[in-house]
Amino acid sequence: MTVTEPSTIHTGPAFPSGFAWGAATAAYQIEGAVTENGRTPSIWDTFSHTPGKVAGGDTGDIAVDHFHRFREDVRLMAELGLTSYRFSLSWPRIQPTGRGPAVESGLDFYRALTDELLAHGITPVATLYHWDLPQHLEELGGWPARDTAYRFADYAALAAEALGDRVATWTTLNEPWCSAFLGYGSGVHAPGRTDPADALKAAHHLNLGHGLAVGALRAALPRTAQLAVSLNLHQIRPLTDHPDDLAAARRIDAVGNRVFTGPMLNGGYPADLLADTAHLVDWDTLVQPGDQAEIGRPIDLLGINYYTPTVVSSAENAKDLPRHDGHGGGDQSPWPGAEDVAFHLAAGERTAMDWPIDPTGLTDLLLDVHRTHPGLPMLVTENGAAFEDVVGPDGTVDDQDRIAYLHGHLAAVADAVAAGADVRGYYLWSLLDNFEWAYGYAKRFGAVHVDYATLARTPKASARWYAEVIRTGTLPGQG
Repeated sequence: MTVTEPSTIHTGPAFPSGFAWGAATAAYQIEGAVTENGRTPSIWDTFSHTPGKVAGGDTGDIAVDHFHRFREDVRLMAELGLTSYRFSLSWPRIQPTGRGPAVESGLDFYRALTDELLAHGITPVATLYHWDLPQHLEELGGWPARDTAYRFADYAALAAEALGDRVATWTTLNEPWCSAFLGYGSGVHAPGRTDPADALKAAHHLNLGHGLAVGALRAALPRTAQLAVSLNLHQIRPLTDHPDDLAAARRIDAVGNRVFTGPMLNGGYPADLLADTAHLVDWDTLVQPGDQAEIGRPIDLLGINYYTPTVVSSAENAKDLPRHDGHGGGDQSPWPGAEDVAFHLAAGERTAMDWPIDPTGLTDLLLDVHRTHPGLPMLVTENGAAFEDVVGPDGTVDDQDRIAYLHGHLAAVADAVAAGADVRGYYLWSLLDNFEWAYGYAKRFGAVHVDYATLARTPKASARWYAEVIRTGTLPGQG
């Protein structure tokens, strides 16, 4: 939770040899084709079709039609010089009810996608779960139900058996904090439930599903396969050094970070988290014998997703200060056991999401993980920004604000590497403008502009800038 000085200007090689230069996407946000080849609804299909849940009534029914345009999109990746592409598999496209055999036509799409990537010299990185739980499993209890963890492991085995000859790097879960606490706590994400006890149960079963999936992947994949999980670890900063603010930061760290890193990496749930939430769940019943051994199966890489730091204080110390709800727009808190903690926006410029821009938070986060888990290599599996992109008369987007954002955050990664952090790749979020969850199509994160009327793709200035960084392996001077 320390703050570093602003990054220095880098004008020479700043990244390790073999550094992965990538971009990332998620299936429901880009694929469309939601009823083709046997695919059935996910919780996000149901949620987005529920009035009032998504801005503008938008859905992912078409998204940006990547399902039909993936070859065009891979050509774009190749033109930008990407060496790696992180995408997610659609669980209901592969296993429509979350049970039983795989649908070969669903697997065929991912076989064709990975073949196309490999043909263009781009390394595929597959994420098994980026929030699209089959609706059938939600109706049986969803992630608060223990059985969902076992169904996830079965799905992982099916995917690995089909794609293990093409995909060498696998991520189990993307941002399980959002799945558990925004999906079942504040309800601003699918499935839209608001029960703090269910949110904690979901967190445990996501952890268990991760561990079971690691076991299933190890059994099905070559020994050289690399396994990871991507966590949106909160870079937490207390507003002041007052003991009450430090206590607030500890509580948010427990339910924001250590609820996952504890059992995945440190041997068990932290005692303070269990104490903070004992009034909500019976952890002795929830965590069954053998669970910790499963959850703690070793991984090869840790994915880090970072956008902005998290500044907190006690409610008492925030009475007369500007603050935001920390709920992502929901009425219910996604912070069980820490509902009364106050959240504040860090100073400085903000993105179109109203997220403060602070690259030092990424340096601090990478170095924190390096210090606490020195033998665990990292990937920055998501980093990027939404801005109010303006299409010029010539059809181009001169997004200098995004270029400045990327420059600052890539410099932050370089600073962490220079200080000893083992960071092996960076994945820009996102390759394409797309369906931005509860914000619908109102927020654009892409390096490639998508005209939602025609679905035409046009690389923005930031895409060309990123391509030059990849080509040279350097960051241009900026001052």
